Amino acid sequence: MKTVAILGAGAGGAAAVAELSQRGYAIHLWNRSDATLEPFRVSGGVRYEGVLGSGLARPRLISANLGEVVAGADVILVCLPTFSHASIARDLAQLGCRLPVVLNPGHTGGALEFRQSWAENSASIPGIAEFSTLTYVARKYEADKTAVTGKASCVRVAALPGGDEALRLAMELYPSARPVKNVLASDLSNVNMVLHCPGAVLGAAWVEATRGDFTFYVQGMTPGVARVMAQLDRERQAVGKAFGHALPSLVEEMQSIGTVPQDWADSSDLAGAVAAGEANRRIKAPDSFRHRYYLEDFGHGLLPFLQFAAVAGVSTPVAQSLLQLAEGATGVDFASNGRTAARMGFRLDDSQSLAKLIEH
Repeated sequence: MKTVAILGAGAGGAAAVAELSQRGYAIHLWNRSDATLEPFRVSGGVRYEGVLGSGLARPRLISANLGEVVAGADVILVCLPTFSHASIARDLAQLGCRLPVVLNPGHTGGALEFRQSWAENSASIPGIAEFSTLTYVARKYEADKTAVTGKASCVRVAALPGGDEALRLAMELYPSARPVKNVLASDLSNVNMVLHCPGAVLGAAWVEATRGDFTFYVQGMTPGVARVMAQLDRERQAVGKAFGHALPSLVEEMQSIGTVPQDWADSSDLAGAVAAGEANRRIKAPDSFRHRYYLEDFGHGLLPFLQFAAVAGVSTPVAQSLLQLAEGATGVDFASNGRTAARMGFRLDDSQSLAKLIEH
């Protein structure tokens, strides 16, 4: 029996505990905040409901001590918000950890930022693999329980050079994972960047006025929002093409994941396609500008995308405008803590510095 150290006790991490426990893995669960873990201890484990069934998953170990959790594990599964990747890489490096790491998800630039942060703290870098998106649609409405409304039927996965074992383990943990050429292909398959950023900016007044009391993917998915999403998606595909990757459209990618119905035929009706997805239909909008749709998807989604676009020499006016509007609305300078080229380990004026990091 393999032991998986799951880092992160939010909705995604809790869903991973539920599924991987069902499949016979021993689980060590970590979270930086012991207060987040205490409800699981009181309940005797992680309660879950939804597409994984319902029940109580019992990790072998629940601890806020990182060294204790990774000791005896075979692989580390990072299910943290992507703005936590750099700090957890630093902490693991300083522990002298050598275990393969799987980022669930890496989103845009996750493996690169994780590697760079690790390299700044240790010369011995482990194998690192990343998924393009979280393998679940899940929410924690109760402190000890995750509601899993969707599970990805297909997700992109790639590893940095030297990460063959991490890639193998990622695909063992999630047989639905499909390997792509390199981490740029998985980075540019991050659907949340396209799915969240236009609605977060264009619905900002509604978010503030209602504190998110509307359905983000249905009521917030108006034709105008969808038109901006379509333009942003074309920019994403253009950057992918510049790097040699033929990327499916947003609708096609979401159909592959399972969050848009397989039989949806009208690719021109983006708003209808997104709203039709059962997994996302009842999810509420962000309740404030501190929500991860702002803090994560701009600084760790749109910003690194713009860094890749700059290296590729591709014009991305919609992405640039959305980032500037989000900074204006939220008052957050996303570049101050976000995924810049420097934090991902390459230079904007030297395309080879990026190529050396990703090419096997």
